[in-house]
Amino acid sequence: MLLEIREKVQGVFASIILILICVLFGLWGIQNYLGGGTETPIVSVGDKDFLQRDVNQAYQQYAQNLAGMKFDEETVKKQALEKLVRDEVLLQYVQDQNLLVSDDTAREFIQTLEYFQKDGKFDKTQYQTLLGSQGMSSAEFVNRIKKALVMEQFQRAVVDSSFVTPVEINNFFKIQNQTRDVEYLTVPLTPVTQQPGEDDITVYYQQHQDAYQSDEQVAIEYVELSLNQLAAEVKATDEQLKAFYEEQKAQFTTKERRKISHILFAFSKDKAADDQALQKALQAKKALQNKDFAALAAEVSDDKLTAKNGGDLGLFNVGVMEKAFEDAAGKLGLGEVSEPVKSAFGYHLIKVTELMPGDVKSFESVKTEVTKAYQKAQAETKFNALAEKVAEVGYENPDNLTAVAGLLGVAVNKTDAFTRAAGQGIAADEKIRATAFSEEVLKGSNSEPLEINNEKLVVLRMLSHQPAASKDLKEVKGQVIAAIQRDKAKQQAIAAADQIKQDLAGGKTLAQAAEALHLTVKKINGLTRTATDLPAAVVQEIFRAAKPKAGQSSVTVIDDVSGGKLVASINKVNEGVMSESDKGKQALIAKNISAAFGKAQMEAVLNALQTKADIVIHPTKQ
Repeated sequence: MLLEIREKVQGVFASIILILICVLFGLWGIQNYLGGGTETPIVSVGDKDFLQRDVNQAYQQYAQNLAGMKFDEETVKKQALEKLVRDEVLLQYVQDQNLLVSDDTAREFIQTLEYFQKDGKFDKTQYQTLLGSQGMSSAEFVNRIKKALVMEQFQRAVVDSSFVTPVEINNFFKIQNQTRDVEYLTVPLTPVTQQPGEDDITVYYQQHQDAYQSDEQVAIEYVELSLNQLAAEVKATDEQLKAFYEEQKAQFTTKERRKISHILFAFSKDKAADDQALQKALQAKKALQNKDFAALAAEVSDDKLTAKNGGDLGLFNVGVMEKAFEDAAGKLGLGEVSEPVKSAFGYHLIKVTELMPGDVKSFESVKTEVTKAYQKAQAETKFNALAEKVAEVGYENPDNLTAVAGLLGVAVNKTDAFTRAAGQGIAADEKIRATAFSEEVLKGSNSEPLEINNEKLVVLRMLSHQPAASKDLKEVKGQVIAAIQRDKAKQQAIAAADQIKQDLAGGKTLAQAAEALHLTVKKINGLTRTATDLPAAVVQEIFRAAKPKAGQSSVTVIDDVSGGKLVASINKVNEGVMSESDKGKQALIAKNISAAFGKAQMEAVLNALQTKADIVIHPTKQ
């Protein structure tokens, strides 16, 4: 268990709240989450039915998260369905337990969501507009967020209740800091040049036809809603641009930069001390006629922290100091020194040491920039409105793109054939390729609207589909011959490694076994888990090998990165101890181990709930 924790200690869990928010704001597909209609469900959890489009949406989310990686589509679809079921099981359980989150807590959380923020702050208008565009009331959305939060709350209650004992921490370091004394040799992959017979070639080809297939390809047609294109179509008068400029004037304003220093003469609360501090300040002001401000500050300032830097207070920020201090500092010119200024700390002499006046760019100087910003702002409003309609029209006309193209007033574009791994033009985008090869599209339906880089919305459908097919033997004969020769070389390396292992079991030393095959033995004493003497995968296998028994080494055969075999003899295992540096890490290690325990506990809880839940998988129509 500790070894597994050491290798897998990571985050506690992927928060369910984020997944629900992703579902809610797939942006254009929220109606799919809401359900409805008379479709036959794929799976039911209690009284909750999941339709094919729910599963498709979950799959697309998974596929997007795996962008750039190779994955098996059927496996990911299965994982997506399992995730839907497990989330629903947990939701129904917390509801049955009457666990609650208040409306205020949900609203506070909603205000932190970037979907509803403008300039970093919650924007009620944006919130209402987005919910209204999806046909959802604020009360309904708050209710959904409450469900998500209570699920997250339950998971944290389970995970955060986990703990780890000092003994477990000590055992962790025993394993983590363990070292091993090993001897090893490498059995190289010796090339085989002998040509296989025709019968061998044919048999191998027939047994491995999956390795000699052309890539599955698909060509699509698509309709694109482009934010940049909408922006280019926006016409603006000077009056509109000037009004927009005034609204956004802060973006074209450079704030004044004012750096100040001070000399402080502190006083206590009695009047005599007050008068004495004032007289010191006045005398210092006169002294500045013949003395440098920074030098005087170092000598007489009661602010010892800044005195050693000539009284430097850094950049002047309004709202940090008292009003009298700020008023005086704000009126000074570059190099000017104020009269004594009273604050709660004492009397100050203030000097402006750096001054860069603020500046507001004129409308004419930024007209081009203002025009682009205005066009984009207007286009975003139209983009959002059209996006909602695209989702509706595409769903109502699933067998063609004519209606969507007509709505947008654009042409239907086409692509050349591309594979799951690569494509040209719009097919260069992983999200487009994943959707093009989805079950829904390959069956002939329009895709869900896909948002690309927040600037494009694409609906696509299959134009042509070419399944993977076996290549003719004549076309791949050279590859088959090379594969046969490579396999024979690997078999020879395996046989040699097995012989060495048998020799060691028979009492020979590794050096004796190596000598017969003209191989070289290498030795490492005190090999650590983080050693770089060997590839990480090899080191990992050495530490996975069994401990040697009394008077006998432990032998393991490991795949070498070059294709051959590495035979390692573990002669001694040295138990790890906690170092001085490890002692400082105990709190972090305890936290990570506890989190790993908590995650395992949560998985056990979910498995138990799923076992008891009423889950029905409905047969699909063929």
